[in-house]
Amino acid sequence: MLSLWAITSGTWINVATIVLGTSLGLLLRSRLPKSMQQIITQAVGLMTVVIGVTMASSLSAIDAGPIDGIILALLVMVAGGLLGEWGQIEKRLSVLGDWLKARVRGGGRFTEGFVAASLLFCIGPMAIVGSLNNGLRGDNALLTLKATMDGLAAIALTGTYGIGVGFSALSIFVVQGGLSLLASLSGAIITDPASSPQVLLITGTGGLMIMGIGLNLLEIAQVRVASFLPALLLCPVAIAIAQRL
Repeated sequence: MLSLWAITSGTWINVATIVLGTSLGLLLRSRLPKSMQQIITQAVGLMTVVIGVTMASSLSAIDAGPIDGIILALLVMVAGGLLGEWGQIEKRLSVLGDWLKARVRGGGRFTEGFVAASLLFCIGPMAIVGSLNNGLRGDNALLTLKATMDGLAAIALTGTYGIGVGFSALSIFVVQGGLSLLASLSGAIITDPASSPQVLLITGTGGLMIMGIGLNLLEIAQVRVASFLPALLLCPVAIAIAQRL
């Protein structure tokens, strides 16, 4: 039986790197002119789009019956987006961000930074597969690598959004920690997370959402990314239905 630390160690490391990255970002923020801050934001935006495209490519590897993975992703995105709009998820997350902003007296784009960073850090193959590996096997290697990348990204994002980025560590704690704990309780239900159709669909759908964050950072569009969050919950259901057709 693995200890609680062994199951969740990667999450704690990730929380620490985001807090550290945000702190460094705040120190550098006041020392950079606006033009340089804008360049950093554009670099992060472009890289975010690339990460999203890379994640979305996993949709072509899904083997779940007669329905193509891309079609499944479209279906869950549309259904999830409608549910998200009905449940006003974007608005509710903004309310949560505003509540945190008021409590810590955060300024500027606090809420936007909290939401964008939370989605960017919590949705991705490394977050999902890493959390499952940590919970199932006590292996935190993937989450440790992710933590390093998130810490560097937090430095850049903080230059744009401010301290709100640091509070995404709370989202990491809940999402990754929760996934690791659920994985430890589920035992061998998911024997190979990296090739699981459910994980692949979640990863690919998450990639589409990450692309939306990148477009927002580049100010190309204003995608209500949070409204698509229910799509991630619909992915296992979609796979189960597709496999029975």
